[in-house]
Amino acid sequence: MIIYNVTVNIEASIHSDWLKWMKEVHIPEVMETGYFLENRFAKVLSTQEDEMGHTYSIQYLCHSMEDLEEYQEKCSAPLQEAHGKRYQGKFVAFRTLLEIV
Repeated sequence: MIIYNVTVNIEASIHSDWLKWMKEVHIPEVMETGYFLENRFAKVLSTQEDEMGHTYSIQYLCHSMEDLEEYQEKCSAPLQEAHGKRYQGKFVAFRTLLEIV
């Protein structure tokens, strides 16, 4: 099993809108692709002293790297683009892949 983790730091000024949009629009759209078995959406509680905004981890669980690669090839670009356009310049994101052992 593979965990596709997306960590996002979002500016405080748009935090409420982003949180609602992620829960009601973005995460459901990612799940509707059919590549993921489940997801978790968590607020990061440990922060750096100089960190601004709010940080979240969104984790999507899939069966295999092949499933994840197919998702990335066929589905991820428009979903990431929609997020980027809506919150341009107001977030920083990075992605991590984990394997359940």
